[in-house]
Amino acid sequence: MNPLAQQLNETLQAESPNVYAMLSDLGKAIYFPKEGILSQSAEAKTKATKFNATIGIATEGGQPMHLKVIQDTLSAYNPKDIYEYAPPGGKPELRAAWRTKMIKDNPSLESKGFGTPVVTNALTHGLSIVADLFANAGDAVIIPNKNWENYELTFGIRRGAEIVEYPLYNDQTRFNSAGLREALLAQKDKGKAIVVLNFPNNPTGYTPGPQEGEEIIAAIRDGAEAGINVVVVTDDAYFGLFFEDSLQESLFSKLADLHPRVLAVKVDGATKEEYVWGFRVGFITYGSTSAPTLNALEQKTIGIIRATISSGPHPSQTFVLRALTSPEFEAQKAEKYDIMKRRANRVKSLLDSGRYGDVWGYYPFNSGYFMCLTLSGVTAESVRVHLLNQYGIGTIALGETDLRVAFSCIEEENLEELFDTIFKAVNDLIAQKV
Repeated sequence: MNPLAQQLNETLQAESPNVYAMLSDLGKAIYFPKEGILSQSAEAKTKATKFNATIGIATEGGQPMHLKVIQDTLSAYNPKDIYEYAPPGGKPELRAAWRTKMIKDNPSLESKGFGTPVVTNALTHGLSIVADLFANAGDAVIIPNKNWENYELTFGIRRGAEIVEYPLYNDQTRFNSAGLREALLAQKDKGKAIVVLNFPNNPTGYTPGPQEGEEIIAAIRDGAEAGINVVVVTDDAYFGLFFEDSLQESLFSKLADLHPRVLAVKVDGATKEEYVWGFRVGFITYGSTSAPTLNALEQKTIGIIRATISSGPHPSQTFVLRALTSPEFEAQKAEKYDIMKRRANRVKSLLDSGRYGDVWGYYPFNSGYFMCLTLSGVTAESVRVHLLNQYGIGTIALGETDLRVAFSCIEEENLEELFDTIFKAVNDLIAQKV
């Protein structure tokens, strides 16, 4: 094993032995090189005052070489902030700004121990890093049965982990914390589990309330006290889009110092929060009261980034940083939030109006981009295909009964027509069966 990896592992064994035990084989082997092209280039950047012939970029006139046809569209930015390589861990100013934003959005974090966010190539990359660092073949990854299909690819197909599902809702259509606890305690013989919490939930648009949040925390604590090392990932892709009396902070705040056997990992990003999907700017942040533990985990994370994508795109990091530090940022974000909330409320008023009879129900939703109908008498796939072929409307079929509708991409004045047409399509299919 490389001496740098061994040093990081020894730090974790001394500071947080349970966290060390959570690492996958790859997680134990990975490290960020202290010697090599990047470190030598960094040293040259500060000391090479005459000529710097280290890193593989081209320069001209004392700045990164670039094409005018590109720079003309980016004239508001200094070439050094868009053309050079970003550091593997991300632009330092952006990392600091996102950490500040995390505390502002989650006030209870201020008194907790947590690291500096590492920039990822959006959230999927952050989840992939979690999988690489912590998931070995056969490890349990616990998710609700209403989930984002990419979890299967990221943890199951790529890393060979076992996907363990529990029902998202209980009989009272609240978050099924008892199901989470049961699925977690079932891993006692393995002694390890990865739990993914995604709120607002994709595909249902559900975020638990404060009491449900406490129940989730209690379930995780019970698993840890039963001797299970638990990596808890808060997939906060749609964070902030809370439209009703749900949790308003990420559960990462409560998980960060919950128990020595619990490692909290927050995966979030500008992708959905700031409406910049194509920028691919995300973050991964670890919770711990031990600074050496945080440093070791961040070094291993940056090692994974170096070994896969080398570093994230610099221009989009600069764009996001400028937005976060703009005096107009909060007002503009609030404006978009209001639009999204009105759309969600309009959908709920339509569904609760009684105009659609009993051909469907819907799962509780209070946040995010989506909601899910649960159909009666027809399959979701048949409705999806009929809507597409006959009415030119796209939806997502999930399983036999669930039809996901993204109200995020439908103007408020068009929502009535959308749901009326879905209703018509369902009745078309019901009539064909008679």
